[in-house]
Amino acid sequence: MSGSSSPPMGHGKAGTTEAPWVRYALIAVALLFALLFLVLPLAAVFTEALRKGFGAYLAALKEPDAWSAIQLTLLAAVISVPLNLVFGVAAAWAIAKYEFRGKSFLTTLVDLPFSISPVVAGLMYVLLFGAQGWFGPWLQAHDIKIIFAVPGIVLATVFVTFPFIARELIPLMEAQGNDEEQAAIVLGATGWQTFWHVTLPNIKWGLIYGVILCNARAMGEFGAVSVVSGHIRGQTNTLPLHVEILYNDYQSVAAFAVASLLAILALVTLVIKAVAEWRQEAEMKAAAAVPPERPQPAVHSPVAIAH
Repeated sequence: MSGSSSPPMGHGKAGTTEAPWVRYALIAVALLFALLFLVLPLAAVFTEALRKGFGAYLAALKEPDAWSAIQLTLLAAVISVPLNLVFGVAAAWAIAKYEFRGKSFLTTLVDLPFSISPVVAGLMYVLLFGAQGWFGPWLQAHDIKIIFAVPGIVLATVFVTFPFIARELIPLMEAQGNDEEQAAIVLGATGWQTFWHVTLPNIKWGLIYGVILCNARAMGEFGAVSVVSGHIRGQTNTLPLHVEILYNDYQSVAAFAVASLLAILALVTLVIKAVAEWRQEAEMKAAAAVPPERPQPAVHSPVAIAH
């Protein structure tokens, strides 16, 4: 009816929100949970690591076996993250942009490391490349070491981390569709130009998130690496494995000192992720503030790419 009027927005919103005590109770529960299960354990790690002073803390990190574990952890991450970057982008592109026979099977393979225990993944590599495995005799005949050596650690790390980048990009690419890429190709852009100037700017934040998560998992992986490493001190122990050995040897201060490195890496990862999210939000606000009649930047324009 013409005489009727809709209620003010504020009144409608107030009728659909919870009572203040409900919000405060939920916030208190969330903060209490975070304090008990996140903040206190993290504080306990650093407290125990510094229990005998900063000198003992540094001594534990300078110990040769600890330094070897740090180097091996970084090496595994440096190798596995770029490999997963290439695979993740390629798999996400194929799954999101094309329809082909076996697409569902490829998607299942991407999710496979999420579906099985990392220990099982390590055992699979032992079955393939171990002394009694399928390829073990041939590897021994050619003096090639994979299990209980660095290659096995890298393979196990790659396996458990390769879904992270692909799974971050697939829904993002599917939501964006193919229109911009097809327009760029029609206007004469090559495949590389289309990817570099059209696809990559649209997926860069999802790509950054995936790389951050992949790197964090690579440095903190325990189960699969534990199976294939052989726990050889100074040779095949990563940081998580070195922490376990120190703790089992009742060297608690040294164990927590090394564990604090992993905690610091986790905190740095969170900071980088927060900065990336802040940058993404700032770009989205800036894009929303552009008037409709204002042309978009040339880097995103398929016409500019073709020329």
